[in-house]
Parts: sequence; structure tokens; C-alpha cells
Amino acid sequence: MKIRFFAFGLFMYGILALLSGCRGARLSVADEQMARGEYYEAARTYRKVYNKLKKPSERTLRGEVAYSLGTAHSRLSQSARAAAAYRNALRYGCSDSLLYRHLAQALHADGKYAAAEEAYRQYLMLAPDDNVAKNGLRGARFAGNARKNPTRYKVSNAKLFNSRRADFSPVINGDKLYFTTTNEKVSGDSKSEVTGMRRGDIWVAQKDEQGRWQRPEPLKGELSTAADEGVACFSPDGRMMYYTRALRRADSDTKIEIMTSTRSDAEWSEGRKLDLIEDTVANYGHPSVDPSGTYIYFASDRGGSFGSYDIWRMRLDSPGGAVPENLGAAINTSGRELFPCAFSDSILFFASDGHPGMGGLDIFRAVLQPSGSWKVENMGVPLNSFADDFGITFFQDRHAGYFSTNRGDARGYDHIYSFELPDLKITISGTVSDLEEEPIAGARIRIIGRDGSNRRTVSRDDGSFMFDLERGVSYVMLAGAKGYMNARQEFTADTAEQDADYEVNFMLASLTAPNVVENIFYDYDKATLRPESAAALDSLAGLLKDNPAITVEMSSHTDRVGSEAYNMRLSERRAKSVVDYLIGAGISAERLKWKGYGKSVPKKVTKRIARLYPQFEEGQTLDEEYLDTLGDEDRAAADQINRRTEFKVVSTDFESPL
Repeated sequence: MKIRFFAFGLFMYGILALLSGCRGARLSVADEQMARGEYYEAARTYRKVYNKLKKPSERTLRGEVAYSLGTAHSRLSQSARAAAAYRNALRYGCSDSLLYRHLAQALHADGKYAAAEEAYRQYLMLAPDDNVAKNGLRGARFAGNARKNPTRYKVSNAKLFNSRRADFSPVINGDKLYFTTTNEKVSGDSKSEVTGMRRGDIWVAQKDEQGRWQRPEPLKGELSTAADEGVACFSPDGRMMYYTRALRRADSDTKIEIMTSTRSDAEWSEGRKLDLIEDTVANYGHPSVDPSGTYIYFASDRGGSFGSYDIWRMRLDSPGGAVPENLGAAINTSGRELFPCAFSDSILFFASDGHPGMGGLDIFRAVLQPSGSWKVENMGVPLNSFADDFGITFFQDRHAGYFSTNRGDARGYDHIYSFELPDLKITISGTVSDLEEEPIAGARIRIIGRDGSNRRTVSRDDGSFMFDLERGVSYVMLAGAKGYMNARQEFTADTAEQDADYEVNFMLASLTAPNVVENIFYDYDKATLRPESAAALDSLAGLLKDNPAITVEMSSHTDRVGSEAYNMRLSERRAKSVVDYLIGAGISAERLKWKGYGKSVPKKVTKRIARLYPQFEEGQTLDEEYLDTLGDEDRAAADQINRRTEFKVVSTDFESPL
């Protein structure tokens, strides 16, 4: 709502001495209202003038009035109405050189990014060196991408704090929430000519003993007056309030000042002007004191600003007054930088319409670099929208708090929203099973992170386990169980800011039973290993390296086809080929034995084989007598099962020679 700009120093358009209200639908009256910043009244008057201009001879004037009407709606953050008025200005031939730029900005602030881009481009054809339009075009492009790629922040309307008028600029102070409101119960009876609402007051909400927020109430004490007060902050001890006051007098321009008030028990004292500021011409508002109490940040139009309003700061502990320091071109632009929030001595949040953004004011985060410069980033969607988003405050040590926005309100009224950045939920889960895919309960799983973490757990009855992880950390995982060889895996958690569940499954080799090595392939009628066997054999070599005390026998088995002598010789050569490969992979020859069994040891059907081949019953031995009872297809399947490479542990006490 534009009351926050006028009342707290954000639009000073040559404010004149107080004049009377609307004296009829005359163009001169509307122009005077605009000059005084009375945008609400000006919009009403321009609308009346526009509706009366219907003659063909008044076409040009009607376009000019539509242009002014669009400007009034723009000042009231009524972007859709502003865009419609600017289009009418084009329709009736208004020749103002900035019309296309204003239309683009209104479309931008209404979230019509494609249309805004086109309007910016049309304007830049007329004024190719206009940096405001160039920046707007970049912002419209950024906004379209940001809307498609929202951040993890969650926002919602904090309805308890909001009235039917404007409520904005929340600030957390201990267990209390202070904010500015223009509801119908504020001090004073006069209404703002800017918005038609009452002038702002500071109200407060506090939590009960159960930590639940209670309904907001007016401040107790002498702080609230008939003037506009709002946009507050507090000293580190919470006992001094700094706030903005916009006082309008009949004999002078409105003056925006930073005031102070002290708390005694539950009451706040009458406001006093902050005596550090000696400039009597410029306007100062939106104070924010850093957590250490060293600096006060504020928005001002004082000399030396880059735009209409810049972010400045001063030391609060300087004897004899302080010199305001402009935060520089990295933060301040030719637009408006407002509502600073000093999160720490090196992190500043603020609102701006000068940096590329979603439209209107966006919330930005600035981080002070070791070089002394500021790195500025747009907070993205959903914290920012195509409406005005500003006035952010945080709970201590949490990525959560409140901010103000006029999104979703056609009148342009501001409301308070909550926000929270949920903790990333990054986990790793899986199962521990044997090579027959049977779960192993009670297996020990250990996970060691490069960040120094070292945790243990045991598998559940179904073999499952789970650990919480940290984003971007590399881990080593070890799994073992009684009667099984240990297994080891490595992985790195993703750096993406999103929830993730990694899956790592362990299959443990038995210390007491033969273990089939899957995916070992030979050329037909030969002992030569085929290239596609490398992955399985490399995995086996890794397993043996992880279990250095283990000695194994590698065995090869054939199907029933061929003579017994032939199959015995072939299986011997194939088992030897596997051992040779493992020796080449770095496994000591002393840990390896080989043996060919030919067709003498047909496979017994396990639970896993029965799942894969339901035609075979668990426990059935696939010998020749049984195979003679099968059809050709099932017999071929049984032959395939019998052709296998296995290993079994023969000792667990191998010691490598020194």
C-alpha cells in the first residue's frame, strides 16, 4: 500500500502546503492532488474527468488523463488498473515519451512478464540507452525463470495480525511482534489523502504461556499520536525503539524523521527525534539497528543518493554525532532501496525496485564480502511476487519470520505474511541382505562422513536401515553381520537445496556357504573370460580387499551336457581364469584357490531361485534325474542355473607376510 511510501518517506513529489480536498471533477484539482501525493483522491478525480471526456475533440486530452490515472494507480500499487489506464492512454494517442516504459513497469508489477518484456522492448527501440528500461527487461526475464524455479521457502498469510486495511513492516522483539497498521482503531480521526485510510500506528502482539500468538493491541504509553508512525526497530536489549514518523503540517511540507522511544514496564514514552541526525532538509525513515547495536541503517533521500531513496548507515556510538555512510552502488540503484533489516554485521536484507526483480519491490539479501563489497541476491519466489514485498524480520537463529506484501489485494493494501525455510530432509536408506537376497536382521551398519561424523545403527527385522545426512558431504559406509563378510560403499550427498533420500543396499557374502558370483561370462567351449565379466570380478576383488583375513576357493560348475571328464577340465580352466584375474586386480595368490567341479555338484533351488524361476520348488536339486522329467524349455533354464561361478570362504585368519 503506497501509504508506506508517502508516510515513511518513499514518494515525495513536491508536497505542497495542505490544500482542501476534491472540489469537483476538474483536471486542475486532480493535478494538485497528485502534486501533494494524494494518490487515492487523485485517482478518483482523474476517473471522473476521464469519464466526462467523450467528444471526438477531447480524444487527445482523454489520453493524457488516462496516463495520469495510470500513474495514480501505480502509486497505489494497483498495477492491473495502472496497466489498463496506460493502455487507454496509448489507445487515445498519448504521446508521452515514457508511456511504454510505465506500461511495461505496470505489466511487470502485475506479473504479466511476457507482455512486460514486449513493452520494454518497444520502449527501448525509442530510447535504447534507458538503463531503467534495460534493468526492467532483465527483471522481467528473471521473474519468468524464478516463477518456474521457486525456492524452498514456505509462506502464508498471517491472518491473526491483519485487518481490513494495511498492516505492514513487522519486527520481532523477544516474544512480541510489532508492526504498522492503518486499521480503524488507530489514534486520531483524520484519514490519509494518499489512501483514504487512517494514519498509521504501531501495534503489538505477544505470545501467551503456551507460546501462541494473541491478537494485536495498540501500544501502551504516549508514543502513538495523530501523525503517521511506523516501521520500527529496537536496540539489542529491546528497551529502546527507533521508528519513523511522518508529520504533516498546514504551513510546511511533510517531514519524515527517525524517532526514539524508551520502554518503562509495559509502556512506551513520548517519541523524541533521533539527535544523531542534524540534516533538516532530507527525509529519514525505516530504521534498523544491527544486533550489536553499533550501526543504525535507514532509507533516505539525502544528497549523495544514487536514486530517489538509498540505504545508509551511521554509528550509534559516535561522540558528538555521526556522518551517514551510503552503502554504495552494489546495494543502491537509480530506483528505490528501502526497509533495511540488519540481520548481522555482514548480512543485510532490504527492499528494492531498482535491482532486477519480480515487479514492484522485492526483498534482497546482501552479504558483505572480505573485499568490503556487497554481494546482492534476489530472494526469489515465493518470498517475492509480482506485487510489493518488503519489511522482513526474523526469529533469532531461525530461517523463519514475517514480512509484508500486497500480493492478492486488488486495492494494494499490505498484509503480513509468515515465512519459513524448512530444514532439508536428506536421508540414506536401504537394506542388508545375503547374496540370495534374504534380509539380514541385526546387521551392523556404520557411516563415516568427511565432516567428522561417525554413526552406527543395526538393521531391522526386514534388513532395513536409515541415516540422516548433511548436504554435500562425502561418506563411507560399512556393513557386517555374524557369519558374513563385511561390505563397503562410498557416496557423496548432492549439493542441491532439496529433500533427498539416497538408497544404498548391502548384499553380504556368507562365511559358511558357497556364494554365487553373478554375471561371469566365458566364450563358448573356452575358459576365456568375456569383457562383460569385468564389473562382477572387480566388485569381488573389492570385497576381498575389504576383508583382508579371508581366504577363498573359487569354483566353476558346468551343466549336464558333455562327458564328465570334459566338463571337469573346462571348469578347472575357468576357475583358474577367475583366480588369475583377481591376482591381476591386486589380490594375493596365497589367498586364492581354484577348483573345477564339472557337473558333479548340481545346484539346489534356493528361495531366490524359486522367486526367479517359480517352476522350480525350493530345495529341489537340479540333477540329471530331475531334469529328465522336464520339458525342453525348463531343462534349458535348469542348465543355465547349473552353469555358475562360486566362491566359498576356506579360512578367516590369513595374515599378509611383512
